Amino acid sequence: MAQTLTSLAALDALPFDDIIDVRSPAEYAEDHIPGAINLPVLSDAERARVGTIYVQQDRFLARKVGAALVARNAARHLEGALADRQGGWRPLVYCWRGGQRSGSFAAILGQIGWRVDVISGGYKAYRKLVVDALYSRPPEAAPLLIDGGTGTAKTALLQHLAAAGEQVIDLEGLAAHRGSLLGGVAGGQPAQKAFESRLATALARVDPDRPLWLEAESNKIGDLLIPPSLWAAMRRAPRIRVEAPLTARARFLTTAYADLLADPVALSDRLSGLTPFHGRERVAQWQQMAHEGEFAALAAELVSHHYDPRYAKAAARASAPAAVLSLDDLSEPSLRAAVPRLVALADRVA
Repeated sequence: MAQTLTSLAALDALPFDDIIDVRSPAEYAEDHIPGAINLPVLSDAERARVGTIYVQQDRFLARKVGAALVARNAARHLEGALADRQGGWRPLVYCWRGGQRSGSFAAILGQIGWRVDVISGGYKAYRKLVVDALYSRPPEAAPLLIDGGTGTAKTALLQHLAAAGEQVIDLEGLAAHRGSLLGGVAGGQPAQKAFESRLATALARVDPDRPLWLEAESNKIGDLLIPPSLWAAMRRAPRIRVEAPLTARARFLTTAYADLLADPVALSDRLSGLTPFHGRERVAQWQQMAHEGEFAALAAELVSHHYDPRYAKAAARASAPAAVLSLDDLSEPSLRAAVPRLVALADRVA
């Protein structure tokens, strides 16, 4: 039986135990339905081989070779990843267009006795819903932005808001990047399509009658672009700016970037990227501070000479903040205690 996806929100309500993406590992890595597991019926090399036979030799031969490969890979999955599935297990299977790959695998699972369905139109139908949500219409919930210079604990405040029951989407978390030249995290960023899948899924779960807290960003987080519908809504959204003393911000950054500070050589390499903006001499001074472990002083230098001047330019182009939250301290207890103040400001400006 084929399931037709009518909305991204409907995915959560589907009565299946697992969603199985049978596309090749490369296709899955670029993007997939969030939560889907990858059980490829053709590897990347096998898919290329079958495609070449189909185009350059004979379509019938391609289907025969493909069928043999699918059967072989299906047996491997049955003896491996699916070996512990019981008789009542119910999977939902998809491939690129809901055609031969998902149909073949679903037929095998169905013959075993499992109640298996496929997604009508496959990944292509799912991707259309994502594009519609992010490129064709604005988000249903009204965004409310937390703004502020680097080191003002905006992401940490979002986490405390979420813990308090507020509606939050962490864009930097979805993009696997902290939003600055030094903001990369281990494992790197997802592909643009995968980021959009994560974002569209998060937006589909939002209650439109409640404010949606986001961090104010440029339209680019690392190498990833915020899709136009959400970006347009963010540009119109009211913003609450967080302000804190330089010493508190520098101290907070040494905690937020602890992973980077643990490797002074990697930190020094990243600082090299600032040479076009500040020259070799100043960057060399910063690199020396990194090697000597003077991290709080280095953070203060970077905030004062690199981040704040750029934030000031961006702030001049943005709408004026609707309210300001001043914090003397950015410790976890202080940030937790600031949540009621943020919520009160949101009630005032929303």
